[in-house]
Amino acid sequence: MRAMIFDGPARPLRLADVPVPEPGPGEVLLKVRACGICRTDLHIVDGELAEPKLPLIPGHQIVGSVVRVGEGVDRFAEGTRVGVPWLGSTCGVCRHCRGGRENLCDGARFTGYHRDGGFAEYAVADARFCFPIPEGYPDLQAAPLLCAGLIGYRSLVMAGHGERLGIYGFGAAAHIVTQVARFQGRQVFAFTRSGDAGGQAFAREMGAVWAGSAGERPPEELDAAIIFAPAGELVPAALRAVGKGGVVVCGGIHMSDIPPFPYDILWGERSIKSVANLTRRDGEEFLALAPRVPVRTEVQPYPLEAANGALDDLRRGAIRGAGVLVVGP
Repeated sequence: MRAMIFDGPARPLRLADVPVPEPGPGEVLLKVRACGICRTDLHIVDGELAEPKLPLIPGHQIVGSVVRVGEGVDRFAEGTRVGVPWLGSTCGVCRHCRGGRENLCDGARFTGYHRDGGFAEYAVADARFCFPIPEGYPDLQAAPLLCAGLIGYRSLVMAGHGERLGIYGFGAAAHIVTQVARFQGRQVFAFTRSGDAGGQAFAREMGAVWAGSAGERPPEELDAAIIFAPAGELVPAALRAVGKGGVVVCGGIHMSDIPPFPYDILWGERSIKSVANLTRRDGEEFLALAPRVPVRTEVQPYPLEAANGALDDLRRGAIRGAGVLVVGP
């Protein structure tokens, strides 16, 4: 099969012919149809997440068809279309797993980081951590739901039920979360890079009532804010934008250092939270909700062999919505 291989930081992914993997007990072999491109992939290839398996096939927003099942798998039949998220497996026995917080499992293995992912024509996944894809979503439009959607949804839940929501960094996750928040009756205030008129127009198109640069104060005091951009300096900015009792949620797996800030912008029972990975329950809840909204994903397709160019576009902020590798027919 063709696959894009990561050999280590500061090296481009290389296109290679490698053996099709074999599913083990409890696993499924998928014919990959599409795979979303995520900022976490960028953090891996840029060396900001420092412990990937090497060599590695990246990619953790996989849409594929089951072509073979391993021993003990009765959840999916051959031909079923399924999605594979970032959370690839957990130990199932630690206090986090037993307490309903499997996203915090110290023994978790992640797709496209510890396990080979979907930047390839075939991929193997633990059947327990795959999701059926909702009807009505073509492959390309379904792929961003599996991380941008899931992490965005978990971030939104952690932000609470406030009416006025700020979103910092308007990319793949933000354009999905905005639609869900509007469906819930909230107002969304979008913050982009300074001068990003296109991003601000996109935010308004997705339902934001206001869009401006990250350094601006919104026209109204916010109840909560979600930061998707990996920029630590946005945390003090968001704290200044939320009112008393407000919540600032950091939705990324990696962020630059947060600069010192005065206590008075945290005082008033404001809080800062981080989102770590996702649970299968998040996936079940969000994939049931998405068709009801309905969430519409804006995607920019790339062929498999153009993965390096897609990552460059993501790095430059040049993707409208979500980038997706087209792998299958």
